[in-house]
Amino acid sequence: MRILLFLATNFAVLILVGTIFTMLGFQGILAENGVDLDLKALLVFCGLFGMGGSLISLFLSKWMAKRSTGTYIIETPRNRDEQWLVDTVAELAGEAGIGMPEVGIFPSEGPNAFATGWNKNAALVAISAGMLKRFPANEIRAVIGHEIGHVANGDMVTLTLIQGVVNTFVMFLARIIGHTVDRVVFKTERGYGIGYFIVTIVAEILLGILASMIVFKFSRWREYRADKAGAKLAGRGDMIAALERLRGNQNVQQELPGELTAFGISESAKQGIKALFSSHPPLEQRIAALRSGV
Repeated sequence: MRILLFLATNFAVLILVGTIFTMLGFQGILAENGVDLDLKALLVFCGLFGMGGSLISLFLSKWMAKRSTGTYIIETPRNRDEQWLVDTVAELAGEAGIGMPEVGIFPSEGPNAFATGWNKNAALVAISAGMLKRFPANEIRAVIGHEIGHVANGDMVTLTLIQGVVNTFVMFLARIIGHTVDRVVFKTERGYGIGYFIVTIVAEILLGILASMIVFKFSRWREYRADKAGAKLAGRGDMIAALERLRGNQNVQQELPGELTAFGISESAKQGIKALFSSHPPLEQRIAALRSGV
């Protein structure tokens, strides 16, 4: 239902944008300048590719996560640690009101964990072997609570679909810019000249960088929500202790591959302008937010 509602909203946005362009006479302005471009058709085309790609990525997220991290799925616990892990996930999932996720361990000595999946009742929660080995049970429980908070909040779905909307408008605006420059500056009358392809690629890169700031901003905000969920499920003190231990282990933390970085418990600290492209807030800020009850 979340996906259907979000898709309906996104299509409504596309229709609204198309209507606004029509009301403002943007199509006519382009035509007067020799730019023969069907904005509505272009918007639909970009929407199908932008959101379609994100949805495919979302539906394949568990499969890709398992392959990229080498996660071992616990089907029948082989020892006490695995039994405890499965029982803890089951307990916290029940408290959060979601279906039992798949439980896994991925081979990394660095402390980390992640959750992914297109459906909150069919998710995957995994922790690193290093975290299972070195963190106290109460802190691992808090980290699991954080990841289950992501699942219960529908963060994987929402973040992926926001990325889809961003992709749509990056493609849309880049092609308008490329088409306009090709017609007005390079005077191409039919088809597309080299100017269109070069300008479109450059515009996509620049717009993509700017648009990604929006996605990362949302990603950082949802980390605070997941921390609050972890504190509610496992206790505020244990959630703070887990984040403090993660801060002390940042020098040995291993980054998760690709898009999974945004779904991990933390990432390496970034400074300056790089912080705008960080999927997680600094651990110091997250700890302070939990202590202040924000």
